[in-house]
Amino acid sequence: MAMIELGFGRQNFHPLKRKSSLLLKLIAVVFAVLLFCEFLIYYLAIFQCNWPEVKTTASDGEQATREPVLKAMFLADTHLLGEFLGHWLDKLRREWQMERAFQTALWLLQPEVVFILGDIFDEGKWSTPEAWADDVERFQKMFRHPSHVQLKVVAGNHDIGFHYEMNTYKVERFEKVFSSERLFSWKGINFVMVNSVALNGDGCGICSETEAELIEVSHRLNCSREHYPLYRRSDANCSGEDAAPPEERDIPFKENYDVLSREASQKLLWWLQPRLVLSGHTHSACEVHHGGRVPELSVPSFSWRNRNNPSFIMGSITPTDYTLSKCYLPREDVVLIIYCGVVGFLVVLTLTHFGLLASPFLSGLTLLGKRKTR
Repeated sequence: MAMIELGFGRQNFHPLKRKSSLLLKLIAVVFAVLLFCEFLIYYLAIFQCNWPEVKTTASDGEQATREPVLKAMFLADTHLLGEFLGHWLDKLRREWQMERAFQTALWLLQPEVVFILGDIFDEGKWSTPEAWADDVERFQKMFRHPSHVQLKVVAGNHDIGFHYEMNTYKVERFEKVFSSERLFSWKGINFVMVNSVALNGDGCGICSETEAELIEVSHRLNCSREHYPLYRRSDANCSGEDAAPPEERDIPFKENYDVLSREASQKLLWWLQPRLVLSGHTHSACEVHHGGRVPELSVPSFSWRNRNNPSFIMGSITPTDYTLSKCYLPREDVVLIIYCGVVGFLVVLTLTHFGLLASPFLSGLTLLGKRKTR
């Protein structure tokens, strides 16, 4: 009886071993493709991005001085889904993509400041207090950053609503989390952050409260330039202790709809005299020149939900010069093609293992052997 039981054990041993071998192969392939598509592909894509070179010496009379370079990242339109729109899988997939992309960019590129140009949330304009708190918590987890990295956020129409639907409560709720500062200065560079939702009222152009605030910012900029004659304006009236010392400034602002009104654009250009404008909202990249001299660059969306090939802008900026470059994130269709290809491979591997499909390798050897015998 002992021999019979042993015989049965040996008969069952080989099928069990074959199943275990197949299971290990499947697990290894699945683990490898998940590791690549959900982690390593972001390093592979962003590793190819480099900070653009910028001239760091400025001539001041007879003496040349070396200027500090500020490394800034600009991204836009993250559109974190809320409780009403979007499937839970859509939310999980796209938010994981943005989190991995942002954290990888921080680790590889080491920016000093990051600007997000509006539409942080998709449903901020109508979300309940509970939903808003949940959205903010998810945002802070996804876009966590070291204390030495500055994160500056501009409000968009999906965050507080268009001019006809926004109110004081929505604006204050947003500014309580992301600050209400309009003028940010670092390394001799001024950044004016303008929420253009408030720039166009119902036929009234720029509303009076926003206009007064922008005029105050313009006044502070003009005062700061009195210390630097190259950028001085003859009508500057410098007084008070709030004047910021930096010389130049860039404007990341969120467009009101597709573009600002001509009146609002002209007033902004006149008040702030920018050398560069960066904006969001369109989800796509484009470049225009205002008056033939002031470039405006629209920053593409950072999310797969809005673009198959999301990207962000890298800027090397000094008080007198700047250069920009675009960094592309992994394409969503490439990731999906990899997953589909792996699923097909696993199906073939499983069918071949159980003898339901001839092994392509063995079939090739058989055909090769027949040709040799002929």
